[in-house]
Amino acid sequence: MSRNPRVSSRLPDFPWDKLTSYAATARSHPDGVVDLSIGTPVDPTPQVVQRALADAADSPGYPVTIGRPETRQAALDWMARRLGVTGLGLDAVLPAIGSKELIGSLALHLGVGPGDLVVYPELAYPTYEVGAALAGARAVATDALTRLGPETPALVWVNSPSNPSGRVLPPEHLKKMVDWCRERGAILVSDECYVECTWEGRPFSVLHPSVSGGSSEGILAVHSLSKRSNLAGYRCAFVAGDPALVGELLAVRKNLGLMMPGPQQVAMAAALADDAHAADQHARYAARRAKLKEALLGAGFTIDHSEASLYLWASRGEDCWATVATLAEQGILVAPGAFYGRAGAQHVRVAFTATDERVDAAVARLSA
Repeated sequence: MSRNPRVSSRLPDFPWDKLTSYAATARSHPDGVVDLSIGTPVDPTPQVVQRALADAADSPGYPVTIGRPETRQAALDWMARRLGVTGLGLDAVLPAIGSKELIGSLALHLGVGPGDLVVYPELAYPTYEVGAALAGARAVATDALTRLGPETPALVWVNSPSNPSGRVLPPEHLKKMVDWCRERGAILVSDECYVECTWEGRPFSVLHPSVSGGSSEGILAVHSLSKRSNLAGYRCAFVAGDPALVGELLAVRKNLGLMMPGPQQVAMAAALADDAHAADQHARYAARRAKLKEALLGAGFTIDHSEASLYLWASRGEDCWATVATLAEQGILVAPGAFYGRAGAQHVRVAFTATDERVDAAVARLSA
């Protein structure tokens, strides 16, 4: 079957396809590749989650799109406990089949279309742009909303903690964005998937009262359990915020049959209710991060931002592809900053989600 050019031509190329030759070079290293290019979890899924999934395995009926009340309540409880977000009801939460699917389809599902403008950060996860393209909207990458002039965007994305840079925006900055969008009637959506992967400072949700003014009007927050709880394979995420916007998403997703499987909903509730496993995983990542950061600094890199997320935003003051090539010769595969926008042209994103053994191998190679 031939590809439909009308679909393929409106989407950007899948970035990781460009890493193929560098991956082959890295894999040829005598001691094997150390793949630090993608932040995929490698540690076991917590036992509390595995048990919950197994206990819910007998699930013959269709799940409802809105999700189980227990799952939505677990999300509300987690946001209150961990993020200080209060005042939301069950109608303000919707489970989703992974945050990437949610982010990629959100503009389209909220009615954004041709003639509309979607704004996303200058350094950004590529899926924001993909979602705008799928909706047929224009997209602009900028960190300064005031540069847009008189035009009002339909949708504004903010990402804190940031992928790729790990930058955490202060609550004052987030509040200005909330106020700016509300004054103009733009929807503000905050990608907060790395909110519990913080190493320095404190990240704030756009739904925190100090940012939102105690109201969720016009704002949504996206959360994922892939990083916090090693649930990337389970595809567990949720969106929370303005009940009117959540209701719009629900209406579309009902028609499309986009429902999180029932056993996954039970597993997600168990993960959200348990902070102990998240603390253990946080400690593992902190140790790996410290080792890699020291090794990169010793090898002549600078580390910018990186106060949160699962990556180190590193630079040697050269074109990012030259850095990728040099590290590949050492058997280390990293992501070029150019994947995330022009502002990343001299950086590479170094994930610390590899096993302890592979992280130690990378440290040894960087130190040699």
